[in-house]
Amino acid sequence: MAETINMPKLGFDMAEGTLVRWVKQVGENINKGDVLAEIETDKATVEVESPASGVVLQHMVDQGTVVPVNAPIAVVGAAGEKVEAAPAKEDGKQKVEAKPEAKAEAVADARQGTPEQQAQPKAVSSPQETPAQPAAAPPTPTPTQQPAAPTTSPPPAEATGPAKASPLAKKIAKDNNINLANVQGTGPGGRVVRKDVEAALSQPAAVSRPSAPTAYAQVAVTQEDKVIQTTKLRQAIGRRLVESKQSIPHFYVTNEYKMDALMAMRKQANEYLPDNEKLSVNDFILKAVALTLRQFPNLNATIKGNEVIQFGHVNVGVAVTVPGGLMTVVVKDTDQKMLRQISAEVKTMAARARDGKVKPDDVDGSTFSTSNLGMYDVEDFIAIINPPEAAILAISSAREVPVVDNGQVKPGWRMKATVSVDHRVSDGAEAAQFMQKLAEFLENPVRMLV
Repeated sequence: MAETINMPKLGFDMAEGTLVRWVKQVGENINKGDVLAEIETDKATVEVESPASGVVLQHMVDQGTVVPVNAPIAVVGAAGEKVEAAPAKEDGKQKVEAKPEAKAEAVADARQGTPEQQAQPKAVSSPQETPAQPAAAPPTPTPTQQPAAPTTSPPPAEATGPAKASPLAKKIAKDNNINLANVQGTGPGGRVVRKDVEAALSQPAAVSRPSAPTAYAQVAVTQEDKVIQTTKLRQAIGRRLVESKQSIPHFYVTNEYKMDALMAMRKQANEYLPDNEKLSVNDFILKAVALTLRQFPNLNATIKGNEVIQFGHVNVGVAVTVPGGLMTVVVKDTDQKMLRQISAEVKTMAARARDGKVKPDDVDGSTFSTSNLGMYDVEDFIAIINPPEAAILAISSAREVPVVDNGQVKPGWRMKATVSVDHRVSDGAEAAQFMQKLAEFLENPVRMLV
């Protein structure tokens, strides 16, 4: 029986997404878990996986179309199975709208053929190995060469030129005065994607900089204001945090933890692990938080009207820094997973988030969040609750400092953490007890292993 696939909801406040590209075309076989399409939200480009196996029978929206959450986008079923017409639009709920820029890209894609057709040039074995290039681009570089550095002379209006690029890549290029015609694309058919623009920005000549002044020369200082358009991601973050601070009565409890035993255990464990699997301090903290939440279900909860809903699963969210803002990836059932599994999942999901290629399951379903600034030598900070959750833990740096032990001053590892809690759900005493219980795991980390 044919199955209709809908636009997924990615995050608490997502209302719509732009279908950037169909990965599977009508008539192609698809297996459950295969990527069907790419959609772009306010936060990232997300790969939509098929929940069923069969044949792609119908695309219900065109590339470049803005689609509301839960609206149908495709049908997958058995070969030759008849598909009923798409449901009628009612009260604008199924209304779809194509952005002019995205529509132009979709037309260009159609003229150049499907990604599979683009991937078969005579002299190239794979588009990932040697991407197609714009007509004005230099000869194809060898695999060891970096993408060509963009020029800086054209004004911002030319930054999105005729080069074929994703909407996100165009936005980043325009914000940084990059000429996309000089950026080597690595996407299907030579399409310039986000990572290509970021790679170009990392080159020395990527952005305009004043020439270094000669000795005793006067340095020119501009007095003009600079106006920078905020990104969609920054706008989304702003909306959510304003809502959180205005609607949730926050209170905060800070505790300091002895980290000597944990740091020693981490060092010992990492001696037996390869470089790509070494454990971070954050991996231990995530496990400790999850185990503590088992004993404090009121903080692993949400409020709805006059009811507090305590979640049955402990899914800890991890704030990840991405270009232009933050994104929270979610470790499902954190309390039931080994440290190595938690570490591997966070590394994998964080990499996808930074590449703008998160999967829907990466960012959905958190019941409690954490924000760790330990890598920035931060002594203490507070975090804003991620709605609709009831609490978030702000984790500062583990630092070696002078401590007093039995009347003697000696070096010791200490770390501060602050929990922000929704006062409608809990009170200071319960939050303080939570922080005390967390110390039992952080200061005696062997308890996490038994």
